[in-house]
Amino acid sequence: MIGGKIGVGTLIFSSQLVIQESSAGDAAVAQTRLQLLSDISLVQVNVDCVSLARALVERGRIPEKAAVDALHISIATVHGMDYLLTWNCKHIANAEMQTAVNRICRSAGYEPPVICTPEELSGD
Repeated sequence: MIGGKIGVGTLIFSSQLVIQESSAGDAAVAQTRLQLLSDISLVQVNVDCVSLARALVERGRIPEKAAVDALHISIATVHGMDYLLTWNCKHIANAEMQTAVNRICRSAGYEPPVICTPEELSGD
């Protein structure tokens, strides 16, 4: 997750969910990922995040088996992030799902973030 305007002074945030996912897999690679995340501020997963994630699954196109992906979206949305960066193009950075995701977020009273890959945001 990322907040603020891109460029100098950009605020970057993550969540405990990202920490958990980054801890998985090969221990040496996981340690490298965790080291990269160590200085990034974490936003909290709260009841509003869980509620919105549930709505994204129940009323959207995100399948139950990808509920954790809905939680990533809801965490960024509830915490007012401008951007959600991901390499997950199956259920998160997926243009076919974006309209439904945006509609559900807005109907819950939130402005959804721009969801994209880091390469799309880099401006290159």
